[in-house]
Amino acid sequence: MKIAVSGKGGVGKTLLAALLARSFSGDGYKVIAIDADPDANLPATLDFPHPYDITPIVEMKDLIEERTGAKPGTIGGFFKLNPTVDDIPDKYCVEHNGIKLMVMGMPRPGGSGCFCPENAFLKSLLRHLLLKRQEMIIMDMEAGIEHLGRGTAEGVDALIIVVEPGTRSIETAYRIKSMADDLKLRRIFAVGNKVRSEEDKKFLSETMSQFKFLGFIPYDERLINAEIEGRPVLESSPDVLRAVEGIKANLMKEVS
Repeated sequence: MKIAVSGKGGVGKTLLAALLARSFSGDGYKVIAIDADPDANLPATLDFPHPYDITPIVEMKDLIEERTGAKPGTIGGFFKLNPTVDDIPDKYCVEHNGIKLMVMGMPRPGGSGCFCPENAFLKSLLRHLLLKRQEMIIMDMEAGIEHLGRGTAEGVDALIIVVEPGTRSIETAYRIKSMADDLKLRRIFAVGNKVRSEEDKKFLSETMSQFKFLGFIPYDERLINAEIEGRPVLESSPDVLRAVEGIKANLMKEVS
C-alpha cells in the first residue's frame, strides 16, 4: 500500500505518518517512510538517532549530477528527465527499528515545480517508489501534494488529510482535496487530531461533510511533555496509540 499524509502545518500529520509506519512495521510489513516535507521532522518523530544529520536526497549534488547529467542549481538547459533511480532506495535509505527512511527535501529556488535537475531526479525517485516498489510506502507530505504529479498520483492508494478543530486547518484540507481531485486521486480520507470532546468531532464531521473520516485522535498533553523532555513521543500516549490502531484498521477496510 502507498499512503500519503498531508494537512496544514502543525496539525499532526508527521505524528500520524510516524505512528502508521511503526504500526505497519510491527505487523510485519516492510516499510519505507518518506519525509517529503521541507520542514523535515519525521526522522526525529520516529526516534532515529541523530535525525538532523540525515542528508536529504535533494542535497546529494554529486549523485544528482551523475544521474541527470546536469549540475544542481541550474534552471533550464539539457538534462535527463527520467534519470535512473532504481538503486537509490536500497543504497540511500537509513534504517532504524525495522523502518527504512528517506528524506527527500525540496529544490531551491523555485520550489517543487522548478524545471531543474533536482526536480527531475526527485520526481523520478518518487515515481519509482510509488509504482515499482513492493514495500509499504508512507509519505509525510508538506501542506499540499506538490511532490505528486499525474505520473505518480496513480500509485497512491490513499491520501489522508489531517485536520484539527479550526477554520484554517479545514480550509487547507479543502484546498488539498481540490488538488487531489485534479490528479484523479481515488481515495481521499480525513483524520481529526487534537480532538478534546464530542463537540469537536461533531464540528469536524459537519464542517467537512464531503470527507470520509477514518477516525479521531484525542488531544493529549503527554505528547507535548514528551517532546519538551526529549522522550520518545510515539510511546507517550496509550490513548493516541489506540486511536491510530483504529484508524489503521478503517484504512485497511477502505482500501481493500
